[in-house]
Amino acid sequence: MSATRTTAPPPSPKPTGSEPQAAATARLGVEGMHCASCVARVEKELRGVPGVVAASVSLPSEEARVSFAPAAVDLAALERAVERAGFSAHAKDEQPLQDELERQDLDREREHRALMRKFWFSATVAVPVLVLSNAWMVPGLDSVSWLARGSDGLYWVWRGLAVLTLPVLMWAAREFYASAWRALRHRAANMHTLIATGITAAYAYSLVAVADPSIFPAGKYADVYFDVVAVVTALVTLGMALEIRAKGRSSQAIRKLAGLQTKTARVLREGAEVEIAVEDVAVGDIVVVRPGEKVPVDGLIVSGESTLDESMLTGESLPVDKRQGDQVIGATMNETGSFRFRATKVGRDTALAGIVRMVGDAQASKLPIQRLVDRVAGVFVPAVVILSIATFVVWFDVGPTPALSYAVITAVTVLIIACPCALGLATPTSLTVGMGRAAEHGVLFRGGEALQAARRLEVLVLDKTGTITHGTPALTDVIAAPGLRETDVLAAAAAVERGSEHPLARAVIDGAAERGLKLSEPERFAAIPGHGIEAQLDGRRVLLGNRRLMDDRGVAVDALDEQAGSLAGDGKTPMYLAIDGKAAGLVAVADTIKPDSVAAIGRLKALGLQVAMITGDSEATAQAIARQVGVERVLAEVLPQDKAHEVHKLQLEGHEVGMVGDGINDAPALTQADVGFAIGTGADVAIEASDVTLVGGSLQSVVTAIAVSRATMRNIRQNLLGAFVYNSAGLPIAAGVFYPVFGVLLSPLIASVAMAFSSVTVVSNANRLRRLEIREA
Repeated sequence: MSATRTTAPPPSPKPTGSEPQAAATARLGVEGMHCASCVARVEKELRGVPGVVAASVSLPSEEARVSFAPAAVDLAALERAVERAGFSAHAKDEQPLQDELERQDLDREREHRALMRKFWFSATVAVPVLVLSNAWMVPGLDSVSWLARGSDGLYWVWRGLAVLTLPVLMWAAREFYASAWRALRHRAANMHTLIATGITAAYAYSLVAVADPSIFPAGKYADVYFDVVAVVTALVTLGMALEIRAKGRSSQAIRKLAGLQTKTARVLREGAEVEIAVEDVAVGDIVVVRPGEKVPVDGLIVSGESTLDESMLTGESLPVDKRQGDQVIGATMNETGSFRFRATKVGRDTALAGIVRMVGDAQASKLPIQRLVDRVAGVFVPAVVILSIATFVVWFDVGPTPALSYAVITAVTVLIIACPCALGLATPTSLTVGMGRAAEHGVLFRGGEALQAARRLEVLVLDKTGTITHGTPALTDVIAAPGLRETDVLAAAAAVERGSEHPLARAVIDGAAERGLKLSEPERFAAIPGHGIEAQLDGRRVLLGNRRLMDDRGVAVDALDEQAGSLAGDGKTPMYLAIDGKAAGLVAVADTIKPDSVAAIGRLKALGLQVAMITGDSEATAQAIARQVGVERVLAEVLPQDKAHEVHKLQLEGHEVGMVGDGINDAPALTQADVGFAIGTGADVAIEASDVTLVGGSLQSVVTAIAVSRATMRNIRQNLLGAFVYNSAGLPIAAGVFYPVFGVLLSPLIASVAMAFSSVTVVSNANRLRRLEIREA
């Protein structure tokens, strides 16, 4: 039996209770950020603006999202706040999302090409500079007398290297100086402050060495580090270029979602079909969709029927039957029939736009663990500068001869190896990729807190109706008395139900229609409250109802009692059918279990969660459903207002509790739970109260949410561990703490390699989540 399913548009973000109801939200593009300290500075300035309620800045997307009171502050004031932090900002307009993403891609590609040009220039200069800076160590040049160490010829070569390296310093490294200057103007420091200071110190020391080597106690101590300037600039620039490419891949999920939107729509205008841009479709327009075409916007079918593939939004692979009165969602694929629908939501009000917006908001949010990282990043760069100065002083005072040379090289190495960029990207990049991967499977997290909390869940409470089951009754069994056929029994039952408005009647009628049965029109119909129906059908007296109806009319149905009891024991509602005073058979109706509920519950248990079912049904019915789906803990006969109390009781047992529901009566429990999951086919109130929206109606989406949460948090821990270990180990080695014991001193060249690729490693590790396999239940 095919079921018609509708998918509710995602809601606006869940109110926190602390934000004013009149708060507006603005998106600002922020240009020039490179590390976590940049993010911290922008957020501090934005939060300091009177009227700003909250501000969150994302380094991977280079975007700030600000909640503010429109009466107290405007966009211009927010842009000025970002400029005070040393960056440029622009409000992101309401142009079509696809256009906005294409513009971002073009900007990233332009920046990538510019950085690669600087890299190739720096690398080209670095090769001869590296060779000639240490000519006496290069085979074939070590025998050239005028390149011997301390010779006049070598000094003249080095003076040439000073000139050759100057364009690298002035052009290729210009971004380092511009960024450092912007930060300095606002009494701050960032990653580029460290790089600019390091290469400037190396160049200045080398310039003194070639300008007047006599100030050194011996000529052999007048070393130059022009190679450090060229190589460090080349490697850092290459790292920035690779990072831009990797950050572009991390937001691929949003691009994929936005790319689902069709460009045109066919609408009826004055009785004729006209093809127009999808942006021009208005609410109320009648839209025509043919086989193989995408649905352009959201709406309700007014004529025709078809089968639609909604997998691109819900993650569910099975096509969905649609007929008159059913809802269709923009960007889904029409497979078989043609139909017309009335547009109800267009532009940025469609389900697709809402999903993209919700994913973007969630990706811009911060995990609780990120706040600790932000505090560390806020003091990281100043701490590195202080450490570099301390390193210089110690080596100059107690270091071996030549003390000045050692002091300069170790101080420069400390500045170069430090990488606040890796710290800044560790969490938000993983969050962006993980939430995008979840969205591809129809799982929408409202924010980072929900994603982090989902990993810790121990108990998952499932509402029965609409979550484990379809939520609507359906025909399950037809049993015929001896001498009759099942089709005869069903046809008679469905025919007399045609005059009834009871929900169970619709289930019987639909069951007959699916079997292609032709139904007679009852000649007389009477509903008997609490018992059933009495009707005249083709000249025969027909009764359909419970055992009490049969007893009242003196119909012997003892032969059917055992089968009726068995059906009731399975949680079904059996109805007796009698024709002309004789038992004719049984029809049974039940709220049927969704096809994948059993497998999904099995997967949840395999993930280590305790699964409980909560319902207002009787203990017997609840236990019957629980046995079929493999749930051991059952909370039955729970009144709607008591569901939240039952969730709270589980929390008092010391459990982290998740709640999955779809109805209005589930909203308090969804709010009470540590993580609330709302089935997207359910009531808007339930969706608003939840932390995670499951766009489809399948419990498999809960499995997906838990799996993505755990994988993302594991990835974040890997990134943070790598970033902290890298900086914790790299800085002491660069400062030379192991030199007295092991004689190990890190070269600035190696330090630049490590720094350039530490952030690339973090982003690349986060992008592994794009290949996360979601095992279907």
